[in-house]
Amino acid sequence: MSEIRFGEWVAVRRHGHVAELVLDRPKAMNAVSTEMGRRIGEATAALAADASARVVVLTSTHERAFCVGADLKERNSFTDADLGRQRPHARAAYTGVLELPMPTIAAVHGFALGGGFELALSCDVIVADATAVVGLPEVSVGVIPGGGGTQLLPRRVGAARAAELIFTARRVPAGEARELGLVDQLVAEGEDRTEALALAARMAANSPVGLRAAKRALRLGHGLDLRTGLEVEDAAWRTVAFSGDRAEGVAAFNEKRTPDWPGE
Repeated sequence: MSEIRFGEWVAVRRHGHVAELVLDRPKAMNAVSTEMGRRIGEATAALAADASARVVVLTSTHERAFCVGADLKERNSFTDADLGRQRPHARAAYTGVLELPMPTIAAVHGFALGGGFELALSCDVIVADATAVVGLPEVSVGVIPGGGGTQLLPRRVGAARAAELIFTARRVPAGEARELGLVDQLVAEGEDRTEALALAARMAANSPVGLRAAKRALRLGHGLDLRTGLEVEDAAWRTVAFSGDRAEGVAAFNEKRTPDWPGE
């Protein structure tokens, strides 16, 4: 396993074709400061440009938290001008995760609140352990979700349920979160990272061209009328149909062997 650091608090670890994006600010429960947001943006930009990374898993090194959201201690000293200057870095962090071209999985345990939950919502799949507590409590401190929460949460659970959760600012424990669809898989305490990496490995065994095209079709087609959505799917299909991965996949199937994906 190799590791590249992006500043003090963000790392990317490689497990073959699976990249682990690690939130590593344990003294602050991974609260996203200006510097940490900048580094998440840098790490996701590097991952987006890495053709050998087939799946990304977002994890935390803190035992009791995935990420508690924005660094409110830092913001307590901010002027309005400071907050305005920070905004582009915060947005780059969240959109960096959201716009990764390959499948992404969040491994959540403990607190995933505010921006922390928005980082998870920016992923395609959320694996949570029994200790997870999720929520978007921003209105309780005088702001609103600003990392995509007002848009991503309704896409998961519907407009009415999202409104209830955002307007009450309540924290949702793991069992209820699974029932409501706030997380996708619920695993035993301490198993979120292990299960997320195992799921990522299963995904990464498939065509990298196919994975990215399927994600593009899923993301761009969501919310469109059926006819338009099918056109989005067809455009994505065409990027795969004439690729080396398609030729290798068909050949491997007929030769009864494991594909050796060229990734192009």
